[in-house]
Amino acid sequence: MTMKKMILAALATVALSTTAMAQNSNFDYSVDRFADIEVLRYQVPGFEDLSLQQKELVYYLTEAALNGRDILFDQNCKYNLMVRETLEDIYRNYKGDKNDKDYQAFIKYLKQVWFGNGIHHHYSMDKFIPEFSKAFFDKQFAALPGADQRAAEKKVLDRVIFDPAFMAKRVNQADGEDLILTSACNMYEGVTQQEVEDYYNNLKDTTDLTPISWGLNCKVVKRNGKIVEEPYKVGGLYSKAIEKIVYWLQKAATVAENEGQRAYINELIKFYQTGSLKTFDDYSIMWAEETKSDVDFINGFIESYGDPLGMTGSWEGMVNFKDKAASRRSKLISDNAQYFESNSPVDNRFKKKNVKGVSAKVITAAILAGDSYPSTPIGINLPNSNWIRAAHGSKSVSIDNITDAYNKVAAGTGFNEEFAYSNVEVELMKKYLDIADALHTDLHECLGHASGQLLPGVDQDALKAYGSSLEEGRADLFALYYLADPKLVELGIFPNMDTYKAEYYKYIMNGLMTQLTRIVPGKDIEEAHMRNRKFISEWCYQHGKKDNVIEYVKRDGKTYIRVNDYEKLRGLFAQLLAEVQRIKSEGDYEAGRQLVETYGVKVDPAIHKEVLARYEGLNIAPYKGFVNPIYTPVYDNNGKIIDVKVSYTEGYIDQMLRYGQDYSPLTH
Repeated sequence: MTMKKMILAALATVALSTTAMAQNSNFDYSVDRFADIEVLRYQVPGFEDLSLQQKELVYYLTEAALNGRDILFDQNCKYNLMVRETLEDIYRNYKGDKNDKDYQAFIKYLKQVWFGNGIHHHYSMDKFIPEFSKAFFDKQFAALPGADQRAAEKKVLDRVIFDPAFMAKRVNQADGEDLILTSACNMYEGVTQQEVEDYYNNLKDTTDLTPISWGLNCKVVKRNGKIVEEPYKVGGLYSKAIEKIVYWLQKAATVAENEGQRAYINELIKFYQTGSLKTFDDYSIMWAEETKSDVDFINGFIESYGDPLGMTGSWEGMVNFKDKAASRRSKLISDNAQYFESNSPVDNRFKKKNVKGVSAKVITAAILAGDSYPSTPIGINLPNSNWIRAAHGSKSVSIDNITDAYNKVAAGTGFNEEFAYSNVEVELMKKYLDIADALHTDLHECLGHASGQLLPGVDQDALKAYGSSLEEGRADLFALYYLADPKLVELGIFPNMDTYKAEYYKYIMNGLMTQLTRIVPGKDIEEAHMRNRKFISEWCYQHGKKDNVIEYVKRDGKTYIRVNDYEKLRGLFAQLLAEVQRIKSEGDYEAGRQLVETYGVKVDPAIHKEVLARYEGLNIAPYKGFVNPIYTPVYDNNGKIIDVKVSYTEGYIDQMLRYGQDYSPLTH
């Protein structure tokens, strides 16, 4: 090994361990457990080392993030705020026996509504079914102050909470159905799927090489027989919340780290004030190109998974700062972006000839909000606009303190020992999975989403409801293909060429079997990320049958996945990556639909039943999320901030009730 490679290998080791070493080993990660959820805490190592200006910036951005909470609740379903406020009133007003069975079921339901940002499960999109009686609810509602003036509201609540068929699915993805009429999300009103598609098709100019993100920040409604957009902006929908967000962004601009950061904060404010998607594109370009700041954030209508048509962005917020030591890992990836793009197994027509502005870093999350709270991603790549990525680049982040919290809680659960085929796979994952998983996230976010290009004239919304699954699949396949590239060993990131096998095995095992722990018996797979993992794993299994690349093996009455040829599995990833990139680049809706529906939706009921039974014995919650730390400014006698303290003392119920009181501009 050359000295350069030794140094790079050392950097990779530091990158994977910096956050973990900075964490308090006695930290209590677990906060609460209910239904299928475990709520965790995360630490914010390095916050105390920020400058006073940076701490103040984080504080203002945190306040801007938390004030968007009501927006997401309302986007998810138009009755969510009414339900949440009523449940919280009942909780505060309750005078009965707290060991009562109905009361305990009520608390469970309230916690689910908080976690799901509404009455639907955050992942399955299915409506929560209360386990408390209607008689209990009637009695508690009647005891609320002013209940006798709320008869109309009570009638609505009865149906919303207790009728399982009403608003049954927040986002429906069932093929052949009207996805708008059958979805409970509050992004459309009085319109059909065909009407919305026709409306936007008439607006779009296929010759425009810099199209705005149509529908990103609006509700589409029919008024007096005419379809119109109602934008989210100051003076428009969600104005009271957006005004609060703008107030705190304006304060953040006064302590920005540099002029570039101040400029993009002000441009975001302008977007919120005008609702102009052209302004949002200008902001996105400025944000993507500004890479000198240590503190950064996401605030706005970003990801479109909550829209059955994949257009409207759910409100999301996150504040973070750079983990400089760990970012050496991701910098090695982004510095070699052109190598990865040029050597991708996709058709040359779909490759970027000159990769621009791909920046990557490892971050420490300081606050989670909106669609990133309580459940949050572990990596992000933005902007989402294809032409902005191609012309101006993108930012990619891996969120190490969140990943570290997940890993700390997962250690010692016995999951891999239960589901992995043999001790060979268990030891492989013990030895290499942490680094392989981290690199999979880096490659997925930094290069996967940023790779490839649409052919001229192809609508970025051409894949419609399948767009999210196919895009996540494309990024996963890109990452999986390159995990086995000798370049990672050459760069010193991987210690040897066995490392990638840990991620390959875990990915296929998860896609074919273990992710089924998140599916209710009898249901199809609908969530975009689950569909993408399923269609990749199932396609590779089916297309590798001739060479027995992947097989199901029975032993002692249990089913296992065995990967017999990792090199051929990489070849299958390459073939599928080429096809998925073609589908996206050409906007081939029918091919995309067939791929997802054939390989990514249906569940084998026998395997599903077995997986659920084995998983139940491990006593692990299939879903996890977080409570946030508390940031408290310290003022001098003149009202000037002289420090910001961070604490981790708040429980789940306490935090949710405080947020309901302090960050509810749409209900107060």
